[in-house]
Amino acid sequence: MLGFENSENDEAFHTIKFLEDVPLLIIAEIGRTEINVQNVLNLKKGNLVVFDKIVGEPMDIVVGDRLMARGEIVVVNERYGVRISEVTRPEEKIGERRE
Repeated sequence: MLGFENSENDEAFHTIKFLEDVPLLIIAEIGRTEINVQNVLNLKKGNLVVFDKIVGEPMDIVVGDRLMARGEIVVVNERYGVRISEVTRPEEKIGERRE
């Protein structure tokens, strides 16, 4: 266990500024599908796995296993992107929608 002394004259060694350039993994899930093991084993180059979401549909943006925002799928220069439409509350869960 680490011990810390705390006095009024001590300055914090690290502030939030210290963490601003720490890389985090951001996950934007386009969709999920359920297929059986046989179909997975038969996948070949060029096969398609079709998901139920389309461009413009809402999706969750997850940072470090925490729901941070919601957005919609967009296409930018032939690549997928996410346009942020809502920053979520800390108590909201992945997949949960506000009424």
